[in-house]
Amino acid sequence: MTKETDGSRRRRARVPPSRSLNIVVTGGAGFIGSHLCDRLVHEGHAVTCVDNLYTGRFDNVRPLSNHCNFSFVKADVREPLVIEGPVDRIYNLACPASPPHYQRDPIGTVKTCVLGAIHALELARATGARILQASTSEVYGDPDIHPQPESYRGAVNPVGPRACYDEGKRCAEALFFDYRRVHGVSVKVARIFNTYGPRMLENDGRVISNFVVQALRNQPITLYGDGSQTRSFCYVDDLLDGLELLMESDDAVTGPFNLGNPREVTVKEIADMVLAQTGSRSRLAYHPLPQDDPRRRKPEIAAAARTLGWQPRIALEDGLRSTIDYFALEVATPTAPAKRAESNAVIDVTARPSRKRRSALSAVSGPA
Repeated sequence: MTKETDGSRRRRARVPPSRSLNIVVTGGAGFIGSHLCDRLVHEGHAVTCVDNLYTGRFDNVRPLSNHCNFSFVKADVREPLVIEGPVDRIYNLACPASPPHYQRDPIGTVKTCVLGAIHALELARATGARILQASTSEVYGDPDIHPQPESYRGAVNPVGPRACYDEGKRCAEALFFDYRRVHGVSVKVARIFNTYGPRMLENDGRVISNFVVQALRNQPITLYGDGSQTRSFCYVDDLLDGLELLMESDDAVTGPFNLGNPREVTVKEIADMVLAQTGSRSRLAYHPLPQDDPRRRKPEIAAAARTLGWQPRIALEDGLRSTIDYFALEVATPTAPAKRAESNAVIDVTARPSRKRRSALSAVSGPA
């Protein structure tokens, strides 16, 4: 993994609260959620991971399954979540986050964004927990303002193929602030920009995972348009720092805050970097731009830097190296069909009570 700077270690040391907390992470078996579960458990918190394994993988949290402070529940946030016992924090990360996955079941995506937000907020309301919504830079749509500040209200197509995700996340943000105004729920909202790192799905259609897997297999690198559209990529460890800093900030600090790396690069530059680091023989293959694909994406992070003391530390070149190392192992050791089926089966390890957790989660599994 990429080495941390002294500054990032000092910043992380002051993130965790002074006491052990009971924390629920919805979408906890996904790419970002599983890294968050790892960190929270290792910080001494009791963590319940809730995931329906639609895009999450139990393998991502399998190493935690024997830890006394970790429990996993296969459940769908489109159904109510009930906690019997104390809950201190809820990270709501449940939702497919890449176009191929959220467009595969667009109605289900809207339900996950909206009903999932309501059910997570109702859980927070019932338990008095603080709750953080993992929103997205997609609330800005194809932006007319560059870089995008939190005050920008976006240019989103409400009837396009990406609307199920874009508008679903926008509605979730509205619900979070309404629950604060109406019910006094302690809420936080993070607008996450492109994040990458180990445990990304190889078929998720995102730029870095696509390029890395194609390069490792010496397949054509898929570029849409002329490759001049820009993105800003944040390594997952930096993002986790921001999420924790936001969650543990004063109650009056609600956001939304942009969390992303403001280094802007073209998609073709990323392809060239991946080819150079992998030594691949892949060629570039150009295809038409998808509908409503953003032309430019770059976060304005002054608010997060000023209020949270957060900024990304890990260079793109270093993060790419760690990500390539992960995918090199994945590509070299493909998952056998039997193991893949096991990884996506209904698995419930909550029967083993944790040492610190004094509650049990009851949830009804929704549609897969």
